[in-house]
Amino acid sequence: MHTHSSDDTHDQSIGPIEIEDAITHLMAVKEAIGHQIFGQESVIEQTLVTLLAGGHGLIVGVPGLAKTRLVETLGHVMGLQMQRIQFTPDLMPSDILGSEILDEDAERKRHFRFVKGPVFTQLLMADEINRASPRTQSALLQSMQEHHVTIAGHSYHLPRPFHVLATQNPVEQEGTYPLPEAQLDRFLLQIDITYPDAATERRILLETTSGRETHSETVMQAGSLMAIQALVRRMPVGETVVTAILDLVRHARPGEGLKEITSHLAWGPGPRAGQALMLAVRARALLQGRLAPSLDDVIALAEPVLKHRMALNFSARADNVTRAMLIKRLTEPLSHTP
Repeated sequence: MHTHSSDDTHDQSIGPIEIEDAITHLMAVKEAIGHQIFGQESVIEQTLVTLLAGGHGLIVGVPGLAKTRLVETLGHVMGLQMQRIQFTPDLMPSDILGSEILDEDAERKRHFRFVKGPVFTQLLMADEINRASPRTQSALLQSMQEHHVTIAGHSYHLPRPFHVLATQNPVEQEGTYPLPEAQLDRFLLQIDITYPDAATERRILLETTSGRETHSETVMQAGSLMAIQALVRRMPVGETVVTAILDLVRHARPGEGLKEITSHLAWGPGPRAGQALMLAVRARALLQGRLAPSLDDVIALAEPVLKHRMALNFSARADNVTRAMLIKRLTEPLSHTP
């Protein structure tokens, strides 16, 4: 009788053809995206990891860094139905979810009919999500977590797959509402976009002002994405990686973590952070053509997974300590692990 060790708990005999097919698809996706988005390799990788792990992503960057272009390109390349909502202070929950309208049939009988909102799509871009009121933000919460919406007591299931990629400007601006902790925790990764380097910016200048329009090619379908998502969940995770994830998350919690870290934190990551990291490291390994995640994957994804799940206290702000600095300290021991 075969007994599963902790190293192969999730391994359900993944066939080489299955792996090869997934890697071929993902190489084609990366190549197609690379024709439209210049540079930003880590941003593209983290966004793809989010989708392959079956999660939602929060893309943070100043205006003009191609956040919208990235999401639109991803949707087209991966063959996903896509909708975009521009979040504004006057946006209502019904503008996202849909609403019931009163209809009259040929016999003059009246009845309510549900008109679906833009959330009924496979890839939803929530542009500048922090500009909408908390009430409207929370309307998205149930959709992201439960994959269905409830209107007037009736449940409506969302399409599969269903992903939200929300964008947010990091600059404090008037008319913005910070996302509550419960909403932030729904995002698998926080993906930070920074300014491009000089060589990339030169290429952007030359290629986007030439008058030649390039269109992204669809190289995958929604069904293939769902098959890869199922494959990611079946990938084996070694005991070393599981322990590293567990230690990383627990050491960042006030009351039970490392004093030099937690003395700067108001609160730390919950169990969902560990789950997110377990899925994300598998997805990154597959994206790079490997059959199992390594400690390098944990180190690479620690910041995008943990950053939005930790809150600094007053002493951290007074000492100019950032969340990125704390996460770097947390991952340092992993770099020296043989």
